[in-house]
Amino acid sequence: MLINTTTRHCELDPEDRLHAHQRLEKLQRYARDLHEAHLIVSAEKYRHTAEITLKLKHHEMVSREESTGARMAIDRAADVLEEQLRRLKDRRLDRKQRPGELPAAAGDGADTGIEDESGEEFA
Repeated sequence: MLINTTTRHCELDPEDRLHAHQRLEKLQRYARDLHEAHLIVSAEKYRHTAEITLKLKHHEMVSREESTGARMAIDRAADVLEEQLRRLKDRRLDRKQRPGELPAAAGDGADTGIEDESGEEFA
């Protein structure tokens, strides 16, 4: 995966840059078709803003977070992207496991209650 890093109005420490690269590399476990990541870190007075853009095969995901420190902003943005990728992976697996089949919750409206021997229904 190609990771581009851009800083605006600030300098990113080498250990923060390494931390960001390691954090973005971990996101590959959720999507094998992850092609490129672009990290933009900017500083305005006391605020640091981290924007991460991920390019997948058919999707583009963006997360933008603000914090008082650059590393904290990067971590928050990566957490949001991790959750987005996790949901995407779950959707992909659900589609793959049930081709053409409706989920159990969205059934045809048939009676699913269980009857006891007296004939009363309960769920």
